[in-house]
Amino acid sequence: MRIAIVDESAARASVIQEGLASLDDCEIFVVTERRGLVARIGEIAPDIVLMDLGNPSRDVLEEYFAVSRALARPIAMFVDESDDETIAASIDAGVSAYVVDGLAANRIKSLMDVAVRRFNAFARLQSDLDEARGRLADREAIDKAKRILMDSRGLPEPKAYAEMRKAAMDQGKKIAEIADAIITAHKLMGGK
Repeated sequence: MRIAIVDESAARASVIQEGLASLDDCEIFVVTERRGLVARIGEIAPDIVLMDLGNPSRDVLEEYFAVSRALARPIAMFVDESDDETIAASIDAGVSAYVVDGLAANRIKSLMDVAVRRFNAFARLQSDLDEARGRLADREAIDKAKRILMDSRGLPEPKAYAEMRKAAMDQGKKIAEIADAIITAHKLMGGK
């Protein structure tokens, strides 16, 4: 497992490293420089990112939230104190675990596990949502293409669908792809 520790303080980073000392087969990278953080994390390609921010200003928090949005990795963020607004912003930014005043070596492993599990659960939900949205968009395109065929060729709905399905089978495409082609052709011919 590749773990990136992001902390401007080497002393605080060592607390996290101490908490990870018992892990076998793990590479730990400590990043202390804020400039170019996303690129540096990209080079490391970690499985998880542990950020210890101590008591950051709003600007620093926003900067790290922007980093977490760009990473698409489990992130556990440690801060000394917080408020409801900051917690909400961290969740919106994709932080998997937001730990207030909880940086202790003996807690790092369990907090890291929580961050990974939350990230994976959220990723599954996001994937399911994206798939459902895709199916809905396909269904809407198919319905629109059926209406175009029904209006332009005077076909009943079952016949319009059957023609699209046959074209999809003949061309080895999905019916939604045929529907998109019908919609595009209709627009090119001056339809709406």
